[in-house]
Amino acid sequence: MNCRFDQLRSRDGSNPIWTPKLVEERLAEAAAVLQRLPEPCRQGYFNTWPQHSYEFADLVGQEPRQTSLPPPSPAAISRMEETLTWTFDLEPIDGKIVWMRAHNTPWKAICWKVGLQRSAANERWLYGLCVMALKLNRQPVPTKRSRRYVIERVRDYAHTRSDSIKTTSC
Repeated sequence: MNCRFDQLRSRDGSNPIWTPKLVEERLAEAAAVLQRLPEPCRQGYFNTWPQHSYEFADLVGQEPRQTSLPPPSPAAISRMEETLTWTFDLEPIDGKIVWMRAHNTPWKAICWKVGLQRSAANERWLYGLCVMALKLNRQPVPTKRSRRYVIERVRDYAHTRSDSIKTTSC
C-alpha cells in the first residue's frame, strides 16, 4: 500500500510546511467558498403569496434556471475564516493583489485597479504569498530587505526543508 503526502510536514508530522504554492491554493479555495456562501436574508421581509406550481405549457417559453453549486461544507467555511486573517500583516496594496488573484482576476484588470505594471504587480503578489508562508511557518520576515530577497529566501527555505524531510512509502 502506497501513501502519498499532499503537503510536506515537519519532522514530528504535526505542522505542514507552508510554501507559496500551498498558500495560493488555500486562498483560491477561500475565494471559491466566499462565492458559494448564500446571500444573507433580511429580517422583517416575507412573502405571503403561495408558491405557484407551473404546468408544462407555462414552462415552454421560459429560460432554464441557472444551477448553482451547493453551499460549502462547515470545514471549508472554517478554513476560509482562518484564511481571511492571513492578509492582515500585508500592505494594503499587496493584500488587494493577492485577493484579486485568488478570485482569478486577470492581470490586466489588477494592474489597472492598483496602478502598477505587470511585473511590479507580479512581484508584489509573490512577496505577499511568501510573507504569508513565512508567518505560517513561524519564521521571521526580514523587514530591512528587498522583496526579491524575501522571495528567494522562501524558495531556498522550501527546497532545503523538502530535501531534509524524507517522504517514505507506508
